[in-house]
Amino acid sequence: MGKIGIYGSSFDPITNVHLWTANTIRHRCKLDKVIFLPCSSKRKDKQMQTDDSHRMNMLQLAIENNDTFIADDYEMTQNAWNISTYETLTYFKTKYKNDTIYFIMGADLLIDIGKGKWGNSSNLVQENKFIVMARDGINMLKAISSSPILRNHDDGETFHLIDKGLAMEISSTYIREEFSLGGDPRYLLPEVCYKYINEHSLYR
Repeated sequence: MGKIGIYGSSFDPITNVHLWTANTIRHRCKLDKVIFLPCSSKRKDKQMQTDDSHRMNMLQLAIENNDTFIADDYEMTQNAWNISTYETLTYFKTKYKNDTIYFIMGADLLIDIGKGKWGNSSNLVQENKFIVMARDGINMLKAISSSPILRNHDDGETFHLIDKGLAMEISSTYIREEFSLGGDPRYLLPEVCYKYINEHSLYR
C-alpha cells in the first residue's frame, strides 16, 4: 500500500514554488507519489488565462524528470458545476484503491471546509485524509477545534498539519503579470515552461 497526495491548483502556469511545495510535502509526509491536478476551466470562481492544453503541456514538461510526480487531467475533463472535491477524491480512491489518498491544501481552504462552503463538506472530512499547509495568520488547531464539521470527524489521523517552512510565495498571477507587462520572470518557473510560454506567446 502506497501513499499518494492530490495537489490541485490552476497551474496557470506552474511555478517553481508549486514544485518545491509538492516535493517538500512528499518528503516530509513520506508520500510515494504526488498527483498534480489542474482545475477545470469551467469553474465560475476562476478564470484561466490559457487553454487547458497549454496548462497541461507546461505541467507535463515541468515534472517529466521526476517519476514521483504525476499529471492528471481528471478535473479538466469534468463539468465544473457537477463535481466537487468530494467526488474527485472518491474517483482517486477508486482508481488507486490499494493506496491511501491525501488531499493537499492550504489552511485557508481548511477554514472554508469547516464553514461548510465546500460541496458535501461533512462527508468530505469524514471520509478523507488531508495534508494542510500553514498560511500566515491562520491557527490551524483553532480552525479545527472551532468547527463542528472538522472537530467531529477528526480521528487524530484526518489532518496532517505542516506548520513550518512552507511560506514561500510566488504566485502564478505574479508571473502572468510580469509577462504581460514585458517583465522577465525567467527564474520563477521551470526553464522548459519559460521557453514554452515565449514560444507560444502566452500571457501577453
